Amino acid sequence: MASESIHPASAPSRRVVVAAVGAAGLALTLNACGSEDDSSSSSSSSSSDTAAGGSVLAKTSDIPEGGGKIFKDSGVVVTQPTAGEFRAFSSKCTHQGCAVTGITNGVITCPCHKSEFSVTDGSVKKGPATQPLPEEKITVSGDSISLA
Repeated sequence: MASESIHPASAPSRRVVVAAVGAAGLALTLNACGSEDDSSSSSSSSSSDTAAGGSVLAKTSDIPEGGGKIFKDSGVVVTQPTAGEFRAFSSKCTHQGCAVTGITNGVITCPCHKSEFSVTDGSVKKGPATQPLPEEKITVSGDSISLA
């Protein structure tokens, strides 16, 4: 019987460890971004998730007048600047691409550097952002708001 010498395995290089930690961190970050409870989901399994224009985001009654609601999974903010007028904008801040997280007193706010945007037209109310939030196409049919 031949005897084999046993050699201890070498430790992984620092580059491998750093890459693995980075990949794990990225996976956790992406998972956290997609795990928000989507309160805009329909509670009725018999209702349709699509309308003539696309996927239903919300009911008109879900969007407060003078304010709005952020739909992270769809990447949009839907606002109601005045009664019955609905607008939609990208939820991605034009400064450095952070997702906006708040809507208060007619202003959409980015948490990263505190840029503020108007719920009426997405224009910059306070920098450092210099470009407005891009408008998104929505359709309102009855009491449903859908992405176009």
